[in-house]
Parts: sequence; C-alpha cells; structure tokens
Amino acid sequence: MVDRPSPPDRPPLSAASLSLRLAGIALVVAALAGAMAYVHGSFDPQRLTPKALVDVLEKNNGVHPGFRRNHAKGVCVAGYFESSGEARSYSSAQVFNEARTPVVGRFALPAGNPYAPDGSVPIRSLALRFTQANGQQWRTGMNSMPVFPVGTPEAFYQLQQASSPDPATGKPNPASVPAFFAAHPEAMPFLQWIKGAKPSASYATETYNGINAFYLVSASGQRQAVRWGVVPLTQDAPGAVVPEGNDFLEKDLVQRLAAGPLRWRLNITLANPGDPTDDASKAWPSERKVLNAGTLVLERSQPQNDGECRDINYDPLVLPSGIAASDDPLLAARSAAYASSYLRRTSEVDQLPRAAQESRP
Repeated sequence: MVDRPSPPDRPPLSAASLSLRLAGIALVVAALAGAMAYVHGSFDPQRLTPKALVDVLEKNNGVHPGFRRNHAKGVCVAGYFESSGEARSYSSAQVFNEARTPVVGRFALPAGNPYAPDGSVPIRSLALRFTQANGQQWRTGMNSMPVFPVGTPEAFYQLQQASSPDPATGKPNPASVPAFFAAHPEAMPFLQWIKGAKPSASYATETYNGINAFYLVSASGQRQAVRWGVVPLTQDAPGAVVPEGNDFLEKDLVQRLAAGPLRWRLNITLANPGDPTDDASKAWPSERKVLNAGTLVLERSQPQNDGECRDINYDPLVLPSGIAASDDPLLAARSAAYASSYLRRTSEVDQLPRAAQESRP
C-alpha cells in the first residue's frame, strides 16, 4: 500500500469571506423556509393550501382509505421508453439520449371514487415514471382531455367547491357549477371538448396530453418551451362499443397485454414565442412543430393495490436534468397537493384489502 501525501491545510477564511458564506447559507435556508411556508399556507391563513384542496376532494368523493384522493381508480403498468433521438438537441436528459429507459405507469379515471363505473366519465389518465441510468427520474401525469378547465389552482378549488354536496340535501346545488363556468370564460375550450367526448372502451386506444408547459434544456443551456403527449400506435375499428359493466377498462388492458406489448408515440410540441406557458386552459396552435421523441412500450399490468405504482407519487415537478418546470401555477399546486394526498394514503395502506372488500357496493 502506497502512502499518499496529505492535502495541504487550507488557510482559514477571512472575516469577510466567512460573512459572505454564512449569508449565502442563510439565503438558502430562508428560501427553503419560504417554500415550506407557501406550501403550508403560513404567509396568509386565507390562501389556498394543499390541505384545503385535498379536503374538498375528500368532501366531494368520500374518504376511501389507502386510495389516492384523486384518480383513485386505476391499474399499474410497466415497460420501457425507446428514444428516437429527435429530442437530443433540445434536452440533455438521459431519457432522450439513451436507447431504452425503464417505465412504471398507472392508468386511471379522474375523481376520488375507486369504485366509479368506467363509463361514468369520458376522461382517462396516464401517469409515468421514467428512471434513468444515472438515478434521476422524470415523472409526468397526462389526461385524455386537450386542455385543463381553468388556469389557476384557486379557480380549480372554486370548481370543486361548486361541486360539493349541499349539507341540506346531500347533493350538489344544480345551479352552482353552471354559475362557476359562467364566471370563468377560460373554461370554454374544455366545455366544448367535453360536450362531444364519449367514454372510450380501452385505455390502450387513448391519446394522453401533458397539458402543462415545461422547458427542455440543452447541454448548452438553451431552453425550449414544450408540451408533450402520447399517441397510441394501435387503434380499434371505428365505432367500438363500450362494454357493459363497471370495470371493463382493466379487464380489457389485461387481455390486450396478454396478446403483446402496447405502444404509444411520445410527441413533444415546441412552443413559438408568445405561446402561453403559464395557462393550461389555453391550447397552442395546431401548426406548431412536433418532435417524435420515441416510443412508450407497455408490457405488463399489475393490480393497483399491490403493484409497483401504488407507492409512487407522480409529482410533475420530479424532473431530471434537461427538463425544467415552466411558470404554470398549477404545477406547484399539483406537486403540493399530491404530497398531501400521498402522506394520507400511505399511512392507510394496511386498510386497502379491507377497504376493497367492505366498501365495494
């Protein structure tokens, strides 16, 4: 064994240098404390907090121990992502630079009732976690709708309040939701879409849209605003009939995966200057450039009560180097609310089997 010379002693910091370093540490601590205060509503007790948002979801959907407070009914899936290389010049993220990246995902319905009939709503969702070789992760949640109803967390909370049951009747006031939308004209694109939307017969044939804007960041630091989504490479024949029963989506998915993997193309839409990055209720023009970033391949499914996706918080702000958040206020609100829901449901995991047996109608 060869002895190695000890590194030379560093000279002590001067008083000025020490003061600067302590000031820098203080700024970091203050920023972290400020972020925590924002999340918990310490600055203003009247502001919207994650707890209030999750509480109103529970009020509207009931409390189902162990389940997510939103998108409660779902199924786990797993597979991988194959990069096409088209996004490499825009992002330094490994997911776009390596041939294959493992993926754990989850298909789901909106709202917080894990026993809702699959045909009760036309919206389906897909959440994904990409795990890069360097350990960094990219988590994203997408929905089959093209835009979000509103552009701010406060407006979303007000919509949930308008949907809450009236204590006197136990049912929502039928005038409340129409009154909300009358006061929020930004919801018109969503309302136009949902007016003609019909429940699909399969998770496998849906297009899922990221809705929120993000930035791809290149190795040189250049930033490009984007939105992403996945488009199915398998389509049913026109006029596919929605099956009878309450739970056909998971059954259909299991049957399809037994016959072979399912594939989607990952499309990344590039914004032009002036396209809104802070408002998920506004669509970008259809002529924007779209990258074919690669192929999502799903190979197997698992029940959500004990599958790998169960304990994943699909926080949209878990991003690898090369992808950055935009100024969309919904992102921070989703991240904080997901964390609140995660803490509640993971403390109830031991109740899942009992809840699944006893709460089912």
